[in-house]
Amino acid sequence: MATHYTKFDNAKKDQYTILVPGMLPIHFRLLKPTFEQSGYHIEVLANESEQVKEEGLAHVHNDTCYPALLVIGQFIDALKSGKYDLNKVALVITQTAGGCRASNYLSLLRKALQMEGWEHIPCLSVNFSGLEKDSGLKFTMPMLLRVLYCVLYGDALMWLKNQVMPYELHAGDTEKVIDEIVEYLKKELAGQGYRKSKKIYKMMIDRMKAVPRSNEPKIRVGIVGEIYMKYSPLGNHHLEDYLMQEGFEPVVTGVMDFGLYCIENGIIDYEYYHRHAKTHTFFSLAKSLIMRMQKTFEEAVKKDGTFRAPEDFNQVIRDGKGFIDQGVKMGEGWLLTSEVVSLVKNGVNNIISAQPFGCLPNHIVAKGMVRRIKEAYPNANIVAIDYDPSASKVNQENRIRLMLANAKLNAQ
Repeated sequence: MATHYTKFDNAKKDQYTILVPGMLPIHFRLLKPTFEQSGYHIEVLANESEQVKEEGLAHVHNDTCYPALLVIGQFIDALKSGKYDLNKVALVITQTAGGCRASNYLSLLRKALQMEGWEHIPCLSVNFSGLEKDSGLKFTMPMLLRVLYCVLYGDALMWLKNQVMPYELHAGDTEKVIDEIVEYLKKELAGQGYRKSKKIYKMMIDRMKAVPRSNEPKIRVGIVGEIYMKYSPLGNHHLEDYLMQEGFEPVVTGVMDFGLYCIENGIIDYEYYHRHAKTHTFFSLAKSLIMRMQKTFEEAVKKDGTFRAPEDFNQVIRDGKGFIDQGVKMGEGWLLTSEVVSLVKNGVNNIISAQPFGCLPNHIVAKGMVRRIKEAYPNANIVAIDYDPSASKVNQENRIRLMLANAKLNAQ
């Protein structure tokens, strides 16, 4: 039986509370007021109880992608909480439209709503691939520009946070500074000040380096993997916090790199298969623009000299060549392997690959590439951690602890 669904009426957007599944704690705090400035009332979900997983299992087959199960479970749990008027609520997710189960999330979500008799609740798709043309947010150029800066500033704050928080002398100092920076950025995003990126990055660096911290050296541990599992605290059991509690420094590259990966794939499709002939120039221009914007932060960090700068994305691309072909584009594709190699080349030998159990693309580009990478870099200490509704958190942490123990031995 076909699943019928209600389309979102953008003309009545101010009447709806739009629920967003939690994934990027810093980024979404910046994105929320940006969307509200365009008339969308956004609420980012923070419910992480065991009931989220139980609702996911009740509404999604347990063989389905774990991120889909968690996202849908988080939505259903929120809708059952009594906090929202079910006649004035909508749900939104992102879609990549790639060869991945993630491209089916919206259909699975609508089916879950149908199971509860909530077919009237609209579901929106944020994508730039032509999916759900009649049921998505309406982006204007000023809105797109603000969103772009939100992601860039979120990446910068996340990058600096992970170099400060593990070393802070007084617990909570880093979070306090982040809160202050976020509030400042919200005001700038309401006007035109957000475009003064050099000034903003300098402010971020100055505020973060003023946090009192120890000089105790700590082993760095990179986190890569499927995009939701890599960034979502709900998905990876607060992996960044866990590594800090164990005395390590997490290294997490920015989500904008994934956006550049998607753009680069459009360029690759043209070079390999002569697809996207009409949009090839746009892809190239978009890549060049975003990388110049990223470069502003890289140069600010290098000029100050206090923190390590993120790797240039063109270098990340080059690092993966010789290990994996760029024609491998399913899931995180060649990007995941490239990120691992880039991390190892920059002295981050210890890496956790967070992936949903049964995610074929990630098994190939993560687990499948470990041996090849270790042949070139014998000191690489890589572990793939599978996340699944039936997987034990204790077993996952035990596997991570074993990797961390090896990291300590290798550091001696």
